[in-house]
Amino acid sequence: MSVRNQTIAPLKRECEISIAMPASLVLDVPHLREKTFRVGLIGRAAAIFRVDQIIVFPDLLDTDQSRDIKLVTTILSYIETPQYLRKRLFKIRPELRYAGTLPPLRTPHHPLSDRIKDLKIGEHREGVVTSLAKGGSLVDIGVERPVLVTDTRLSVNNRVTIRVTKLGKRPKAVLARRSEIEKYWGYHVTVSDVPFGQLLKNRSFDLAIATSRHGSPLAEVKDELRKRWKKSSRTLVAFGAPTQGLYKIAAREHLNLDKIAHFVINTIPEQGTETVRTEEALYASLAALNLLEGE
Repeated sequence: MSVRNQTIAPLKRECEISIAMPASLVLDVPHLREKTFRVGLIGRAAAIFRVDQIIVFPDLLDTDQSRDIKLVTTILSYIETPQYLRKRLFKIRPELRYAGTLPPLRTPHHPLSDRIKDLKIGEHREGVVTSLAKGGSLVDIGVERPVLVTDTRLSVNNRVTIRVTKLGKRPKAVLARRSEIEKYWGYHVTVSDVPFGQLLKNRSFDLAIATSRHGSPLAEVKDELRKRWKKSSRTLVAFGAPTQGLYKIAAREHLNLDKIAHFVINTIPEQGTETVRTEEALYASLAALNLLEGE
């Protein structure tokens, strides 16, 4: 097999990357089909650029955004879940009516093989606990029969990460932590219980980058940003909504974006359109920032 045709699993990033998305990111789209498509693009971008966490934050402080938050987080979580686990974990939900239009992620934790004979010792898989058994718990990992996770009693229907320890007709495995996996293993979705400004003021990130057409062109701050990027262990990249940018979102909390973010950058200087959609800004920004890690 030629080197070109070999599949090389991408390694996880050296630092944890989170992206912050406003709950109103689908507010300007009237139909569920189009909303689903947009959120699917966001999940796909997160996977392409090895994002570890997607944070959905409330951005319309005088509005109940619970419905939009549920829609966005459900679709993002669904697309991140391996296909063979989706029916067990999600059942039938109205938010997933157009889930069939979502693009596949094809990340390392979405394996294509579904045969026991193709399993390898040391292989990691995502699974769902189906039942308890003598000597441990049975976990569906997308092959013909559940594997036995030894010496542990797990909660049925819980999603777990396992490592294969024995092959054969009845494979065995042990529980694993995502932190021990060297490959990129997808993202997880969280909902912020505080608005955007407070999220940044909490300072749980070593580096907070806000994106805005009113920010400094990336080329002007590239050297300083690269130094901070390489030193950071937890980096946040935040994006505005279709109807309001991050400056306006911060101003709703009586905060100055320039003071609460370490950098406010424009990754699409001289844009040729009047507006740039959130998902478009996401791809452009993550692609530009991705270069910092390799330089």
